Amino acid sequence: MAQSTSRASELGQLLRSRREQLQPTDVGLPAGARRRTRGLRREEVAQLAAISSTYYTYLEQAREVRPSRQVLDTLSAALRLDAAERSHIHELVHGAPPAETSAAAETLSSAVFSLVDRLDPCPAYVTGRCWDVPASHRAARALWTDWPARPPEARNRLWWMFTDPGARQMMVDWPAEASALLGRFRAAVARYPGDPGFSASLDRLHAASPEVRNWWPQHRIVPLSSGTKRLRHPELGEIELEHVVLQLADDPERKLVTFNATDQLRARISQLPQMGLGPLPEPTAQS
Repeated sequence: MAQSTSRASELGQLLRSRREQLQPTDVGLPAGARRRTRGLRREEVAQLAAISSTYYTYLEQAREVRPSRQVLDTLSAALRLDAAERSHIHELVHGAPPAETSAAAETLSSAVFSLVDRLDPCPAYVTGRCWDVPASHRAARALWTDWPARPPEARNRLWWMFTDPGARQMMVDWPAEASALLGRFRAAVARYPGDPGFSASLDRLHAASPEVRNWWPQHRIVPLSSGTKRLRHPELGEIELEHVVLQLADDPERKLVTFNATDQLRARISQLPQMGLGPLPEPTAQS
């Protein structure tokens, strides 16, 4: 009971704080005459959230009420809560964040692009929610594929893995790698039920790949993990690279995948022709 009261009190304080930070013009309401209340009135928030003013007052007063997830979503919209605040009030009331139903448009900051470039010549790239590849540097393109040169709908790790003959030639353990990638994708799909982006990706893969059609009903789930990749390159031969997967704090569904290469291997990668982009920089000496 004490924990429940504490959570209700925190919810009430958060709602009041955000209400007091908003002005009527922020939410499309007329400013009206001189106001004694700082920010919005309680009845104005209740109107925006389509709930009774008495019920909203009870929430701010930490009364023993338990709003539904739908009410929390309408309150989040009314009070202009950001994604983290919305998730927090769901956790306060229901003990868990809401299930995501739609993935927001993905953008990468210039800092992420800069970080990827600085990792060159150790291969590195970024993947998004549906395993698109929005950022990669020259070493990664030399080993995998020239992602920016591919059509937009083909700049995707899953699509490349299951539809590009080059992937089967390059991945020494293609069946295991492809199956694991599909298992990680299934785990992501479960986090975004009904999301049109995931549904469209899955439909395309089913239509294009017999392996996807055969493996998807097996319901294999594979967690994100670091490990070792074995690649077969026409000029480098068979090589083995350790990789680390890092999730971006702003959106954990976006991952920075980095590969550790020895000085000797980096030097060899730097000599590869890079699809018209010129040679990679010479590897720097390491202490």
